[in-house]
Amino acid sequence: MKRQVKILAGMLMFLFALQTMAIAETYKWDMANEYPATSFHGENDIFFVKELAQASDNQIQITNQFGGALGFKSKDQYDAVGDGAIIIADTYPGSLVGIEPMFLYPLLPFLADPIDNAKILWHIARPNMEKVLERDGSKLLYAAPWPPSGIWSKEKISSVDDVKNLKIRCADKAGIATFQNLGAAPIQLSWGDVVPQLSTGGLDAVLTSCDGGVASKFYEHLKYFHEINYSFPLQIVHMNLDTYESLPEELRKAIDEVAAKTEEFAWNRVVTKVAENFKKAQDNGVTIVHYNDIPEAFKQAAKEAGAVVAKDWEKQVGAEATKILKQFAAQKK
Repeated sequence: MKRQVKILAGMLMFLFALQTMAIAETYKWDMANEYPATSFHGENDIFFVKELAQASDNQIQITNQFGGALGFKSKDQYDAVGDGAIIIADTYPGSLVGIEPMFLYPLLPFLADPIDNAKILWHIARPNMEKVLERDGSKLLYAAPWPPSGIWSKEKISSVDDVKNLKIRCADKAGIATFQNLGAAPIQLSWGDVVPQLSTGGLDAVLTSCDGGVASKFYEHLKYFHEINYSFPLQIVHMNLDTYESLPEELRKAIDEVAAKTEEFAWNRVVTKVAENFKKAQDNGVTIVHYNDIPEAFKQAAKEAGAVVAKDWEKQVGAEATKILKQFAAQKK
Protein backbone atom coordinates (compact mmCIF):
# COMPACT_ATOMS: atom_id res chain seq x y z
CA MET A 1 0.00 0.00 0.00
CA LYS A 2 2.79 2.40 0.92
CA ARG A 3 4.50 1.58 -2.39
CA GLN A 4 1.33 2.43 -4.32
CA VAL A 5 1.02 5.73 -2.47
CA LYS A 6 4.62 6.59 -3.30
CA ILE A 7 4.06 5.73 -6.96
CA LEU A 8 0.90 7.84 -7.06
CA ALA A 9 2.65 10.73 -5.36
CA GLY A 10 5.51 10.49 -7.83
CA MET A 11 3.11 10.50 -10.76
CA LEU A 12 1.33 13.55 -9.39
CA MET A 13 4.62 15.37 -8.91
CA PHE A 14 5.62 14.48 -12.47
CA LEU A 15 2.33 15.74 -13.89
CA PHE A 16 2.63 18.93 -11.86
CA ALA A 17 6.16 19.45 -13.19
CA LEU A 18 4.93 18.97 -16.76
CA GLN A 19 2.12 21.44 -16.19
CA THR A 20 4.54 23.96 -14.71
CA MET A 21 6.86 23.55 -17.67
CA ALA A 22 3.97 24.09 -20.08
CA ILE A 23 2.88 27.22 -18.27
CA ALA A 24 6.42 28.59 -18.21
CA GLU A 25 7.26 27.77 -21.82
CA THR A 26 9.95 30.03 -23.25
CA TYR A 27 9.54 31.57 -26.68
CA LYS A 28 12.74 32.46 -28.50
CA TRP A 29 12.42 34.53 -31.67
CA ASP A 30 14.57 36.59 -34.00
CA MET A 31 13.58 40.17 -34.83
CA ALA A 32 14.68 41.31 -38.27
CA ASN A 33 15.59 44.88 -39.19
CA GLU A 34 17.33 46.03 -42.35
CA TYR A 35 18.78 49.06 -40.55
CA PRO A 36 21.74 49.13 -38.11
CA ALA A 37 21.52 48.92 -34.33
CA THR A 38 22.76 52.51 -34.10
CA SER A 39 19.80 53.87 -36.10
CA PHE A 40 16.78 55.41 -34.40
CA HIS A 41 14.73 52.29 -35.07
CA GLY A 42 17.51 50.02 -33.98
CA GLU A 43 17.43 51.75 -30.62
CA ASN A 44 13.62 51.42 -30.50
CA ASP A 45 13.90 47.69 -31.21
CA ILE A 46 16.37 47.24 -28.38
CA PHE A 47 13.97 49.04 -26.03
CA PHE A 48 11.07 46.83 -27.15
CA VAL A 49 13.00 43.58 -26.70
CA LYS A 50 14.28 44.53 -23.25
CA GLU A 51 10.88 45.70 -22.02
CA LEU A 52 9.10 42.61 -23.35
CA ALA A 53 11.55 40.23 -21.68
CA GLN A 54 10.86 41.97 -18.39
CA ALA A 55 7.08 42.12 -18.87
CA SER A 56 6.91 38.42 -19.76
CA ASP A 57 9.24 37.24 -16.96
CA ASN A 58 11.68 36.19 -19.70
CA GLN A 59 9.16 33.85 -21.30
CA ILE A 60 9.59 35.83 -24.53
CA GLN A 61 13.24 36.19 -25.48
CA ILE A 62 13.93 38.03 -28.71
CA THR A 63 17.29 38.37 -30.44
CA ASN A 64 17.72 41.55 -32.48
CA GLN A 65 19.08 40.90 -35.97
CA PHE A 66 20.20 44.22 -37.41
CA GLY A 67 21.62 45.26 -40.75
CA GLY A 68 19.75 42.56 -42.67
CA ALA A 69 21.66 39.86 -40.77
CA LEU A 70 18.99 37.25 -41.53
CA GLY A 71 19.28 37.91 -45.25
CA PHE A 72 15.96 39.74 -45.55
CA LYS A 73 15.39 43.25 -46.86
CA SER A 74 12.21 45.07 -45.85
CA LYS A 75 10.23 43.77 -48.82
CA ASP A 76 11.32 40.21 -48.05
CA GLN A 77 10.52 40.62 -44.34
CA TYR A 78 6.86 41.23 -45.06
CA ASP A 79 6.25 37.83 -46.63
CA ALA A 80 8.70 36.11 -44.29
CA VAL A 81 6.70 37.22 -41.24
CA GLY A 82 3.37 36.37 -42.85
CA ASP A 83 4.64 32.90 -43.74
CA GLY A 84 6.26 32.35 -40.34
CA ALA A 85 9.83 32.16 -41.67
CA ILE A 86 10.64 34.85 -39.12
CA ILE A 87 8.35 35.72 -36.23
CA ILE A 88 8.82 39.46 -35.86
CA ALA A 89 10.28 42.28 -37.95
CA ASP A 90 10.75 46.03 -38.09
CA THR A 91 9.87 46.91 -41.68
CA TYR A 92 9.95 49.99 -43.90
CA PRO A 93 6.50 50.09 -45.57
CA GLY A 94 7.67 52.17 -48.53
CA SER A 95 9.17 49.04 -50.05
CA LEU A 96 5.76 47.31 -49.85
CA VAL A 97 3.76 49.68 -52.05
CA GLY A 98 3.81 47.15 -54.89
CA ILE A 99 2.06 44.70 -52.58
CA GLU A 100 -0.49 47.17 -51.23
CA PRO A 101 -0.78 50.89 -52.18
CA MET A 102 -2.14 51.71 -48.69
CA PHE A 103 1.45 51.42 -47.44
CA LEU A 104 2.30 54.66 -49.23
CA TYR A 105 0.19 57.00 -47.11
CA PRO A 106 2.74 57.75 -44.33
CA LEU A 107 5.31 58.52 -47.00
CA LEU A 108 3.38 61.10 -49.00
CA PRO A 109 5.66 64.11 -49.51
CA PHE A 110 5.21 67.30 -47.51
CA LEU A 111 1.88 66.12 -46.11
CA ALA A 112 2.54 65.70 -42.39
CA ASP A 113 4.77 68.47 -41.08
CA PRO A 114 5.47 69.01 -38.18
CA ILE A 115 5.85 65.73 -36.29
CA ASP A 116 2.57 66.22 -34.41
CA ASN A 117 0.74 66.00 -37.73
CA ALA A 118 2.58 62.81 -38.65
CA LYS A 119 1.26 61.25 -35.45
CA ILE A 120 -2.29 62.41 -36.19
CA LEU A 121 -2.08 60.92 -39.68
CA TRP A 122 -0.83 57.62 -38.28
CA HIS A 123 -3.70 57.26 -35.81
CA ILE A 124 -6.28 58.06 -38.49
CA ALA A 125 -4.95 55.48 -40.91
CA ARG A 126 -3.85 52.79 -38.44
CA PRO A 127 -7.04 50.65 -38.76
CA ASN A 128 -6.45 50.41 -42.52
CA MET A 129 -2.88 49.26 -41.95
CA GLU A 130 -4.01 46.67 -39.41
CA LYS A 131 -6.50 45.19 -41.88
CA VAL A 132 -3.89 44.89 -44.62
CA LEU A 133 -1.39 43.20 -42.32
CA GLU A 134 -3.94 40.75 -40.93
CA ARG A 135 -4.99 39.86 -44.45
CA ASP A 136 -1.40 38.87 -45.18
CA GLY A 137 -0.75 36.94 -41.95
CA SER A 138 0.78 39.63 -39.72
CA LYS A 139 -0.21 41.30 -36.48
CA LEU A 140 0.63 45.01 -36.31
CA LEU A 141 2.32 45.79 -33.01
CA TYR A 142 3.29 49.42 -33.39
CA ALA A 143 4.68 52.06 -35.72
CA ALA A 144 7.38 54.62 -35.03
CA PRO A 145 8.52 57.60 -37.08
CA TRP A 146 11.84 58.30 -38.62
CA PRO A 147 13.19 61.78 -38.02
CA PRO A 148 12.17 63.89 -41.04
CA SER A 149 13.63 63.02 -44.42
CA GLY A 150 15.97 65.44 -46.12
CA ILE A 151 18.63 65.37 -48.81
CA TRP A 152 22.18 64.18 -48.21
CA SER A 153 24.37 65.34 -51.10
CA LYS A 154 27.90 65.94 -52.29
CA GLU A 155 27.13 69.54 -53.23
CA LYS A 156 24.87 72.20 -51.75
CA ILE A 157 21.39 72.36 -53.30
CA SER A 158 19.89 75.84 -53.66
CA SER A 159 17.61 75.60 -56.67
CA VAL A 160 15.70 73.22 -58.92
CA ASP A 161 18.57 73.47 -61.41
CA ASP A 162 20.82 71.87 -58.78
CA VAL A 163 18.77 68.67 -58.82
CA LYS A 164 18.54 68.31 -62.59
CA ASN A 165 19.79 64.82 -63.47
CA LEU A 166 20.89 64.32 -59.84
CA LYS A 167 21.42 60.63 -59.12
CA ILE A 168 19.50 60.48 -55.86
CA ARG A 169 18.53 57.35 -53.94
CA CYS A 170 14.88 57.17 -52.93
CA ALA A 171 13.39 54.44 -50.78
CA ASP A 172 9.95 54.24 -52.38
CA LYS A 173 7.79 55.12 -55.36
CA ALA A 174 6.64 58.41 -53.83
CA GLY A 175 10.21 59.66 -53.66
CA ILE A 176 10.95 58.43 -57.17
CA ALA A 177 7.93 60.24 -58.60
CA THR A 178 8.58 63.46 -56.67
CA PHE A 179 12.16 63.78 -57.83
CA GLN A 180 11.34 62.77 -61.38
CA ASN A 181 8.88 65.66 -61.36
CA LEU A 182 11.77 67.91 -60.28
CA GLY A 183 13.95 66.69 -63.15
CA ALA A 184 16.32 64.51 -61.10
CA ALA A 185 17.41 60.96 -61.95
CA PRO A 186 16.16 59.07 -58.87
CA ILE A 187 17.06 55.46 -58.17
CA GLN A 188 15.06 53.19 -55.85
CA LEU A 189 17.38 51.18 -53.60
CA SER A 190 17.07 49.15 -50.44
CA TRP A 191 19.07 50.46 -47.51
CA GLY A 192 21.74 47.80 -47.68
CA ASP A 193 22.61 48.82 -51.25
CA VAL A 194 23.10 52.52 -50.56
CA VAL A 195 26.61 52.66 -49.07
CA PRO A 196 28.11 50.40 -51.79
CA GLN A 197 26.65 52.74 -54.42
CA LEU A 198 28.03 55.79 -52.60
CA SER A 199 31.44 54.12 -52.40
CA THR A 200 31.58 53.51 -56.15
CA GLY A 201 30.18 56.90 -57.18
CA GLY A 202 26.87 55.46 -58.31
CA LEU A 203 24.95 58.08 -56.31
CA ASP A 204 25.21 61.86 -55.91
CA ALA A 205 22.64 62.15 -53.14
CA VAL A 206 20.30 60.22 -50.83
CA LEU A 207 16.78 61.10 -49.71
CA THR A 208 16.55 59.94 -46.11
CA SER A 209 16.73 61.18 -42.54
CA CYS A 210 19.81 62.69 -41.00
CA ASP A 211 19.56 59.81 -38.51
CA GLY A 212 19.83 57.12 -41.16
CA GLY A 213 22.78 58.84 -42.77
CA VAL A 214 24.65 59.30 -39.51
CA ALA A 215 24.07 55.67 -38.50
CA SER A 216 25.52 54.47 -41.81
CA LYS A 217 28.33 57.07 -41.91
CA PHE A 218 27.19 58.90 -45.03
CA TYR A 219 29.53 61.69 -43.96
CA GLU A 220 32.36 59.65 -45.42
CA HIS A 221 30.89 60.34 -48.87
CA LEU A 222 28.41 63.24 -48.61
CA LYS A 223 29.06 66.63 -47.02
CA TYR A 224 25.64 68.30 -46.96
CA PHE A 225 22.32 67.53 -45.33
CA HIS A 226 19.34 69.66 -46.39
CA GLU A 227 16.50 69.86 -43.87
CA ILE A 228 13.61 69.99 -46.34
CA ASN A 229 11.21 68.01 -44.09
CA TYR A 230 10.17 65.91 -47.06
CA SER A 231 8.22 63.45 -44.90
CA PHE A 232 8.12 61.70 -41.53
CA PRO A 233 8.14 58.10 -42.77
CA LEU A 234 7.29 55.24 -40.46
CA GLN A 235 8.66 51.84 -39.65
CA ILE A 236 6.11 49.18 -38.74
CA VAL A 237 6.81 46.39 -36.27
CA HIS A 238 4.74 43.30 -36.97
CA MET A 239 4.74 39.63 -36.01
CA ASN A 240 3.34 36.41 -37.40
CA LEU A 241 -0.40 36.44 -36.71
CA ASP A 242 -0.73 32.69 -36.06
CA THR A 243 2.10 32.83 -33.53
CA TYR A 244 0.54 35.79 -31.77
CA GLU A 245 -2.90 34.17 -31.59
CA SER A 246 -1.47 30.88 -30.28
CA LEU A 247 0.14 32.55 -27.27
CA PRO A 248 -1.43 32.46 -23.80
CA GLU A 249 -3.60 35.47 -23.08
CA GLU A 250 -1.19 36.93 -20.53
CA LEU A 251 1.65 36.92 -23.06
CA ARG A 252 -0.49 38.53 -25.76
CA LYS A 253 -1.38 41.19 -23.21
CA ALA A 254 2.31 41.72 -22.40
CA ILE A 255 3.15 42.13 -26.08
CA ASP A 256 0.32 44.63 -26.61
CA GLU A 257 1.27 46.70 -23.57
CA VAL A 258 4.98 46.79 -24.42
CA ALA A 259 4.19 47.61 -28.05
CA ALA A 260 2.11 50.60 -26.93
CA LYS A 261 4.87 51.65 -24.53
CA THR A 262 7.52 51.43 -27.27
CA GLU A 263 5.41 53.44 -29.69
CA GLU A 264 5.02 56.21 -27.13
CA PHE A 265 8.74 56.04 -26.32
CA ALA A 266 9.67 56.45 -29.99
CA TRP A 267 7.30 59.32 -30.79
CA ASN A 268 8.37 61.21 -27.67
CA ARG A 269 12.08 61.03 -28.43
CA VAL A 270 12.08 61.66 -32.18
CA VAL A 271 12.25 65.45 -31.80
CA THR A 272 15.31 65.40 -29.53
CA LYS A 273 16.87 62.83 -31.84
CA VAL A 274 16.89 65.38 -34.67
CA ALA A 275 19.14 67.73 -32.69
CA GLU A 276 21.42 64.85 -31.66
CA ASN A 277 21.82 63.74 -35.27
CA PHE A 278 22.57 67.23 -36.52
CA LYS A 279 25.37 67.52 -33.95
CA LYS A 280 26.84 64.13 -34.87
CA ALA A 281 26.74 65.04 -38.56
CA GLN A 282 28.40 68.41 -37.95
CA ASP A 283 31.05 66.79 -35.76
CA ASN A 284 31.92 64.67 -38.79
CA GLY A 285 32.25 67.56 -41.20
CA VAL A 286 28.71 67.76 -42.57
CA THR A 287 27.12 71.15 -43.28
CA ILE A 288 23.48 71.26 -42.16
CA VAL A 289 21.37 73.44 -44.43
CA HIS A 290 18.45 74.25 -42.15
CA TYR A 291 14.88 74.55 -43.40
CA ASN A 292 14.76 78.34 -43.07
CA ASP A 293 17.97 78.65 -45.11
CA ILE A 294 16.61 76.70 -48.09
CA PRO A 295 15.31 79.09 -50.79
CA GLU A 296 11.53 79.39 -50.88
CA ALA A 297 11.44 78.81 -54.64
CA PHE A 298 13.00 75.37 -54.24
CA LYS A 299 10.74 74.42 -51.34
CA GLN A 300 7.66 75.47 -53.30
CA ALA A 301 8.74 73.54 -56.40
CA ALA A 302 9.37 70.44 -54.30
CA LYS A 303 5.95 70.70 -52.64
CA GLU A 304 4.23 71.05 -56.01
CA ALA A 305 6.09 67.99 -57.29
CA GLY A 306 4.97 66.05 -54.22
CA ALA A 307 1.35 67.16 -54.45
CA VAL A 308 1.06 65.34 -57.77
CA VAL A 309 2.13 62.14 -56.02
CA ALA A 310 -0.52 62.54 -53.29
CA LYS A 311 -3.24 63.05 -55.90
CA ASP A 312 -2.15 59.96 -57.81
CA TRP A 313 -2.19 57.91 -54.59
CA GLU A 314 -5.71 59.06 -53.72
CA LYS A 315 -6.89 58.17 -57.21
CA GLN A 316 -5.28 54.72 -57.03
CA VAL A 317 -6.56 53.77 -53.57
CA GLY A 318 -9.98 55.36 -53.90
CA ALA A 319 -12.55 56.03 -51.20
CA GLU A 320 -10.39 54.90 -48.25
CA ALA A 321 -7.63 57.30 -49.26
CA THR A 322 -10.08 60.17 -49.65
CA LYS A 323 -11.51 59.41 -46.21
CA ILE A 324 -8.03 59.42 -44.62
CA LEU A 325 -7.03 62.69 -46.25
CA LYS A 326 -10.29 64.43 -45.34
CA GLN A 327 -10.02 63.35 -41.70
CA PHE A 328 -6.42 64.48 -41.62
CA ALA A 329 -7.25 67.87 -43.13
CA ALA A 330 -9.86 68.37 -40.40
CA GLN A 331 -7.58 67.35 -37.52
CA LYS A 332 -4.08 68.52 -38.47
CA LYS A 333 -2.45 71.40 -36.65
